[in-house]
Amino acid sequence: MISRLSESARAEALAALPQWQWDADRDAIRRSFRFADFNAAFGFMTRIALAAEKADHHPEWSNVYNRVEIVLTTHDAGGVSERDIALARLIDAAAADAR
Repeated sequence: MISRLSESARAEALAALPQWQWDADRDAIRRSFRFADFNAAFGFMTRIALAAEKADHHPEWSNVYNRVEIVLTTHDAGGVSERDIALARLIDAAAADAR
């Protein structure tokens, strides 16, 4: 079973992910992305979707033209877990490559 991160572990992980924000209402982390156009945003989402499927951990997200909003939480754990932190790192790397 996957465990929810402690408050201190979550804070430490988020310190290394400065563009992600803590969402206390959802016990989740979130980040917004903006790309040059829809093709760039959709390509980014496709790369994330393939990696998320491989990891069997899927983001909650929305896309409007060049904007992508992502929320990460582990429902089975009741909040943010190491799986969310790992996926956030992967997402950050994919975003850096997409720019």
